[in-house]
Amino acid sequence: MADLMGKIVSLSKRRGFIYQSSEIYGGFSSCYDFGPLGVEMKKNIKNLWWDEMTKKHENIAGLDAAILMSPKVWQASGHLTAGFADELTECKDCKKRFRKDLVGKTCPECEGELTPSRKFNLMMKTLVGPVEDEASQAYLRAETCQGIYMNFENVLNSMRFKIPFGIAQIGKTFRNEITPKDFIYRTREFEQMEMQWFCRPEDADIFFAKWKEKRLKWYLDLGIKKENLRAIDVPEEERAHYAKKQTDIEYRFPFGWQEIEGIHNRGDWDLSNHSKHSGEDLRYYDENPPAGGKEKYYPYVIETSGGADRSFLAFLCDAYQEIPGGRTKTTEPTKETEVLLKLDKRISPVKVIVLPLVKNKTELVKKAKEVYQAIKPYFVCQYDELGSIGRRYRRADEIGVIYSLTIDFETLKKADVTVRDRDTMLQERIKINKLTEFLNSKIK
Repeated sequence: MADLMGKIVSLSKRRGFIYQSSEIYGGFSSCYDFGPLGVEMKKNIKNLWWDEMTKKHENIAGLDAAILMSPKVWQASGHLTAGFADELTECKDCKKRFRKDLVGKTCPECEGELTPSRKFNLMMKTLVGPVEDEASQAYLRAETCQGIYMNFENVLNSMRFKIPFGIAQIGKTFRNEITPKDFIYRTREFEQMEMQWFCRPEDADIFFAKWKEKRLKWYLDLGIKKENLRAIDVPEEERAHYAKKQTDIEYRFPFGWQEIEGIHNRGDWDLSNHSKHSGEDLRYYDENPPAGGKEKYYPYVIETSGGADRSFLAFLCDAYQEIPGGRTKTTEPTKETEVLLKLDKRISPVKVIVLPLVKNKTELVKKAKEVYQAIKPYFVCQYDELGSIGRRYRRADEIGVIYSLTIDFETLKKADVTVRDRDTMLQERIKINKLTEFLNSKIK
């Protein structure tokens, strides 16, 4: 399984999914750049999540809060206290640092003696303003949900919502991890996809169960294999301090089962705490409670908190297949192993590739480029004329291209192309003037 992770990392760089940040300067630890294919695939994942939250529910609105906020926000949320910290230990010999819960009695690098552990806060500090002093100290946000709580009343009033309702947000988050690892799984800069669902306290358990079911179904619907996904109910002693209930959705990565999303019943911790520290009354005024009369209370929050980067890695690992001997049956035995990235059509970064049968026939190349330009406004597509047609099919399969369009000599006579399906490998002839309609029906 560890070998599989190495292949995923190699494919990611070679084919333009993910690069090491600042690579020409030796790289920058735990930071990664999403390349041409990676940015498309990640955008697809985020768009699918956004549509799931905002288009399929009439009472969920979107938000894009600032990364920088008043330090008072983080003081009130508990992020500047010992609660948002890891235990740090250091090797006395090689001076490398580790999270205490991830090492034994000796250094995993050199077996040297470890120092006693100490608390290490995960917030990333920065300075705001022209004078570098304590008053200018601020923080890069450690989670996106605090921006949602800051705007609870604003969204409630401007959208004229009634309880229950939700606020969704996708955005960058920063944590000064001691030991980032496992490629893009644990990094210091990442993107969260979070939705905070505000409801009556007595309805929280019902909504917790509903959102847990919905979030599991989302991953399965997008192609994650059932045997690679599980939901773990976290016992009270292991939960986040704010969580009355907590379920971790885990994926079986090559490096083991790891969380990709958390479902939390946060109770009224957030709104009541920010009310206390800010002096603003963030209680909800309910004019029609079930028992009648009128009522003011702090809504309970059911949170769905997923990682865009972790989901990306899970989808990539789940789609990766190796086919010994290749996919095309021939009379000649071959030792070549072909790679197929069988991503869901909605996630795949490149939907269509256009291939002239050969590159040394001017009329074929000209027609292929005409077809490419005609469909490019409607789909993320590529053009490839280098190498044999079989090798180009394999390159397309390796990055998950759904349909390959081959322009051959029949195209010049009949104005049609051969369309090859990635998953079935079946081929059919489609008229050029019907291509966009055909591809739309298959892809969208």
